[in-house]
Amino acid sequence: MVSTSSSATRAQSLGRARLQSQRVVAAPESGDAGGTLRPGAARGTATGGPGAIAHTVRHLVATQAQDFGQALWALGLRTPGSVRSDVLAAMDNGSVVRSAPMRGTLHFVAAEDLRWLLGVTHARTVAAGATRFRDQGLDLATFERSRDVARDVLAGNPMSRDEFLKALEAAGVSTAGQRGYHLIFWLSQHLVVCWGPSRGTQQALVLVDEWIPPGPELSREAAVEEFALRYFVSHGPATLKDFVWWSKLTVVEARRALAAVEDRLVRTELGTETYWAGETAGSASSRTLNAVQVLPGFDEYLLGYQDRSLTLPPEFATRVAPGANGIFLPLIVSRGQVVGTWKRPAGSARPEAVPEPFASLTEPELAGFHRAIRTYSRFMLG
Repeated sequence: MVSTSSSATRAQSLGRARLQSQRVVAAPESGDAGGTLRPGAARGTATGGPGAIAHTVRHLVATQAQDFGQALWALGLRTPGSVRSDVLAAMDNGSVVRSAPMRGTLHFVAAEDLRWLLGVTHARTVAAGATRFRDQGLDLATFERSRDVARDVLAGNPMSRDEFLKALEAAGVSTAGQRGYHLIFWLSQHLVVCWGPSRGTQQALVLVDEWIPPGPELSREAAVEEFALRYFVSHGPATLKDFVWWSKLTVVEARRALAAVEDRLVRTELGTETYWAGETAGSASSRTLNAVQVLPGFDEYLLGYQDRSLTLPPEFATRVAPGANGIFLPLIVSRGQVVGTWKRPAGSARPEAVPEPFASLTEPELAGFHRAIRTYSRFMLG
């Protein structure tokens, strides 16, 4: 019989292993005694630049990004030496795009992955939205008309959301209420448009076939296996249930894909659950895995899983998502565990932050928090 304390220790170890698989490591402070690592410095990848950002996005498969500003930091904290302008440059050069390949939620994805990802997921996603489409009076003829307008007005001409909605209205397609949102959503699901180059504080809409060069086509079986392998490598240790929730594939298809790739993964049993991960998950030094991190809201470290109890004690779940309205606050993570949230003071012109821990932080944790915030500040101002 395994003791409760032993099980808890193993669970915490699995949670810390996710820090490495997701490429979250210690916050930097140049000149620190002991040489604290930059974000991602344990990974051996190139330092900074749009190419390194694209590498991070490709590794994660998809990074939740409905909050554009916070999602920039989700990529930055996982990319050594990067600054905000590197992420924008990766969008501008076409290597990183934003669309809704899973759960109807915007994600950053590598441009070359978008077609096969949506090829796997879009049918179930669109079917799930059928009632909302009907409620908005959107039928196939309206969607097809919006597709024709998009191909006309976006040809060689990226547009902001407002510009595109005005173009639809000018063409006789009503965007009243939530219709505009659902029209863009349908167009993205059918690979007509995606969010491409930076435009002010957001991105501009582009035509997928103009913005993303054609790539090799994958059979559905091969694409689902690629999906599964890359999820467990980038998010593991994780369970089959986690992958089904994240991808919204059927259990049958997800289980079949896992069976096809499990020889390239590491299996760990904890209680009645089986966890799968890449071979290097958790191999970083204990100092790196135990350091304090500041993560954005909606971060994959929490939202990449159905069961979040490995990293967030259930009694604190409402502190991270107060109001049960789908809004997830920025996180403080110590030793792989979510120990609090943080926020920027209202009206602050600089990216400062105030910790809101679940319990008092130790002096080393508080010092680690401030180091991490300095890294965040350098990123946002760069």
